[in-house]
Amino acid sequence: MRFVQPLDLKTFSPRLIVRSVGIPLLALFALPALLEASDDDPFAQIIAPAFQQHCAKCHGSEEESEADLNLLALDRGDLLERAELVRSLVDALDLKEMPPQDEPPLEPGLRETLIGELTSILHTSIAKQQRFSQTPIRRMNRFQYNNAVTDLFELKCVVFTLPERMMRGHNGYFKPKSGKMADVVAVGSRPLGKSQMIEPRLAGVTAFPQDLRAEHGFDNQGDHLSLSPLLMEAFLQLGQSITQSPDFHAKNVGIWKDFFAAPAVEQELHVEVRRRLDRFLYKAFRRPVSEEIRERYVGFAIAQIESKVPFPDAMKAVAAAVLASPRFLYLYETSSQTDATEEVDDFELASRLSFFLWGSLPDQILLDAASNGRLKEQEVLIGQVERMLKDPKLKRFCDSFPTQWLQLERIISSVPNRNKYPEFYYLKYRDSMHMMIEPLLVFETVLIENQPITQLIDSDFTYRSKLLAEAYQPGAKKKAGGGGEVTALRFRRIPVTDRRNGGVITNAAVMTMTSGPERTQPITRGAWIASVIFNNPPDPPPADVPALDDTPSAAEQNLTLRERLAMHRQRSDCKGCHEQIDPLGFALENYDPIGVWRDQYENGRDVDMAGKLFQKHEFSDVIEFKDAMLAEKDRFTRALGGHLLSFALARELDAVDHFALDQIVVDCAADDYKIQTLLKQVVLSKPFRHKYTPAHPAVQSTGTQP
Repeated sequence: MRFVQPLDLKTFSPRLIVRSVGIPLLALFALPALLEASDDDPFAQIIAPAFQQHCAKCHGSEEESEADLNLLALDRGDLLERAELVRSLVDALDLKEMPPQDEPPLEPGLRETLIGELTSILHTSIAKQQRFSQTPIRRMNRFQYNNAVTDLFELKCVVFTLPERMMRGHNGYFKPKSGKMADVVAVGSRPLGKSQMIEPRLAGVTAFPQDLRAEHGFDNQGDHLSLSPLLMEAFLQLGQSITQSPDFHAKNVGIWKDFFAAPAVEQELHVEVRRRLDRFLYKAFRRPVSEEIRERYVGFAIAQIESKVPFPDAMKAVAAAVLASPRFLYLYETSSQTDATEEVDDFELASRLSFFLWGSLPDQILLDAASNGRLKEQEVLIGQVERMLKDPKLKRFCDSFPTQWLQLERIISSVPNRNKYPEFYYLKYRDSMHMMIEPLLVFETVLIENQPITQLIDSDFTYRSKLLAEAYQPGAKKKAGGGGEVTALRFRRIPVTDRRNGGVITNAAVMTMTSGPERTQPITRGAWIASVIFNNPPDPPPADVPALDDTPSAAEQNLTLRERLAMHRQRSDCKGCHEQIDPLGFALENYDPIGVWRDQYENGRDVDMAGKLFQKHEFSDVIEFKDAMLAEKDRFTRALGGHLLSFALARELDAVDHFALDQIVVDCAADDYKIQTLLKQVVLSKPFRHKYTPAHPAVQSTGTQP
């Protein structure tokens, strides 16, 4: 079974999502060795001569090749097994990252010819592989655990407070079923202090440590969610502390009557306990359980009751044991009997879907669809996605994905110089508490109202509090008592008439968190745009590169920041990345370290932000920069789709996944780039609906599941 088809080069969608950016174009010229030798061998006729002319200088020896890539050592067999390398080279060519700007350009038409040949090679390589990367077995992160326990017991409170929830509503504004975001919302923000941590929760329950984010990724990535013996012990204690909490009672636990309350009439105890556990285990483990597993829990409960433990307490002990079970804690898929890619089963699909959009267990409707064996049917699956997008639990997606995608936690540690930017520290709380809310409300509005994702680049609306509106005005004086809300902040929806504002790129939060205490940091801003907006993170800088001094020397006093940085990055091993990220960062240079517009630096020099996006779109102001990004909206769609797919699968994407992104872009573009269509197409994609879970050899030989 082939998962990809050769691309029609007339409709070829350029590849942008690439994690190994910076592999020079010269590597492209070794790739035709993948093709069968013939009189018309593209390697001999086109690629080898181009390699000799453009590439050997940097990649022609074992000792001194940049990026540790010696093209002369590559042969057909090497590259046939290295689809990731081939994909990276296609991206480097398409993005015009190579050859470097100071090297001779490629002959007219050669770039397009190479893209076509390499794309064909990549398809050949992937067709030979015919499998997706394995979605790793992983434990729930802290956010998912809280949601899962809350849903399992139908709690009327949270299990424990989650500081990572950076914005919380106070007036029930989040109503996705309505398809309309409220014009005025009352929200809270973590930096507001302890008052934001006050919410109904289970007393005596302590959260386990917050899960760290993967580099350029999310906190649900499988390779970061291990379970040490110490953490396993903590989970055992956590389950017991939940069911033993003084707040774990009939008023707070929605399933109390059906699961914990003692039977009202005398009946066969084994039958009643078994009936209750059947439903409970089905939901907790997200699939039917075997009779053997069920009877272990039934036997444990009966033993407790026969030992004179009150019925509710016995069922609490069983529930605590379920919470500590790997079948509850871990997200996993069953092993295959072959070393091949296959479709996930209906229950696995239900879990993938619920943890993607709700960060929690499948509900009964999803489980029923899986049990009927119909969830994999495309019409049924689309219907479930549409239902879930209208459910209030979609707020959990908004509490996790956009904050991590935009890396907004970085605003917490931003500390602009208090003497230079005193307005940032207005009253007791910093402006950051207002700043971080604006892009989150924009994202939620685009999602609830199913607007095009281009609104995230250049929106015609935004949300502002009174204090934030003042903060955007250069030299504005804060009015005493204005915007000093503590418990909740009121944000109003306003139209954007000045395109220098709007979207998630030019808002004050991003400008502040990508600046230092003293000055803006164009390199940091450029890296943020490359990573977040185009899903193309640059390589880390060499360890021996010194940072630019925040205080310019006497000789640099009259220089612009662009001029100072140009002097700073003369190293040849730095130029390649800087050619890609610097135009992105300097495009935002009119925004000062707290996001206020400026036309000049402190020394009186005009801000120079002009540049060229992807060596194609010239711009001289930030509005033209946004226009250039909108001209590349397919790249942004592909990048955001890649972020979403990685978030959904809890792993990095590889070459096979990227062909699915091509189709996601096509289908999303056909519906005016609407965000809910993008989410649907991620769910409908082959990587989301397929798995590669080869069994251990011993399992394959015995046919026994681990």
